[in-house]
Amino acid sequence: MRFHVVRDRSVTFGFLAVAACGLGITACASQAAPGPASSATSPANNTTSPSSASAAPSSAAAADTGACVTSQLKISLTNTTALAGQAGGYLKFTNNSGTPCRMTGWPVVTGLTATGQAKRLRHLQSSMFGAWHYSAPPPVVALQPGDSAYAIVAADNKPAGNSTHCPAPYARLRVGAPGDSGHVTISAWLAGANSYLPSCASATGSPTAGTSTITTLSSLPH
Repeated sequence: MRFHVVRDRSVTFGFLAVAACGLGITACASQAAPGPASSATSPANNTTSPSSASAAPSSAAAADTGACVTSQLKISLTNTTALAGQAGGYLKFTNNSGTPCRMTGWPVVTGLTATGQAKRLRHLQSSMFGAWHYSAPPPVVALQPGDSAYAIVAADNKPAGNSTHCPAPYARLRVGAPGDSGHVTISAWLAGANSYLPSCASATGSPTAGTSTITTLSSLPH
């Protein structure tokens, strides 16, 4: 089966399972992004580089690279779409500093409604969006200056069970690097889905919005 979705209104991608693509919304650590709305250590052989997923630095190199902190990252929301009952996109973490760093684990993400209600997004174990499945231990992504790492952020976009509608969507996302207390706030507008990130619950009443662990773009449909 081939899905045709539009990124930047010009590029068409074919997906093997469930894919995601769309427009990006960007924020720097020093300011919130404009929009419609006002570390665990892993083995060296699980360390990847965004420029080459098969190239793993030595254990010594990984040990010498410090964890990325939010203040040295440019964080944006890209590859947005709605597909197969879910809506979401990829959080993009770009090393905006002159120093190499590494990322691993789940980013710290809180959804904020237009009225200011806050909800910490759950740690996904798998997601139809992006055809992603957690595998322990999570990869360690080494970022040279200018390199980027990614994490899926997605939620069901239709009511479940006896519900006839979903609660108010998240208008903004408060995002921080794994293990860091710092954060930036970006718009939760999903341009490819023409909606904000949904806050729909499952049939059991549990929130569905969540994020994957940090990974490389090469490991995700794009």
